[in-house]
Amino acid sequence: MSRIGKKEIMVPEKTEVSYASGVFTVKGPLGTLAKNFKSDIEINIADGKVTLAPKEITLENKALWGTYASHIMNMISGVNTAIVKKLILEGIGYKSEIKGNNLVLALGFSHPVTVPIPEGLKVTAEKNVITITGTDKEKVGEFAASTRALKKPEPYKGKGFRYDGEKIKRKQGKKTA
Repeated sequence: MSRIGKKEIMVPEKTEVSYASGVFTVKGPLGTLAKNFKSDIEINIADGKVTLAPKEITLENKALWGTYASHIMNMISGVNTAIVKKLILEGIGYKSEIKGNNLVLALGFSHPVTVPIPEGLKVTAEKNVITITGTDKEKVGEFAASTRALKKPEPYKGKGFRYDGEKIKRKQGKKTA
């Protein structure tokens, strides 16, 4: 049984939740999020609490139970407090800037790399620190991960993108004889 799925999810003040015909909607001070859920998991909203329970216990429903609970918690927290991810770009000659609706990166390649910024996200680039802010945790995390994948940190000098607070295991370079 799912430990996360069994817990009641508290709905804060100034936040409205509704579930109709498979679509779960959350409205809050920062915006509105909606997500489709299968009807295999029963979602009940009462007295400022959201509870989930599987209609029948199968292997797939056990997996979806906790997943849906996590999605609902992320949606509720996203519309109340913005989700922020920071990427730090390290390396000589590596630059990042915002041009219009694109993130333009100089990553040591022969050409600049242009990454379009998805709708609903606010991206700022200051002194090689890229801050990604949004209400949807999935979109923020996906954009941060796809941007980081362009130039992962290498273990010898630490050049490339790393998350704020991420520790990179460093390796010792070649020894001279």
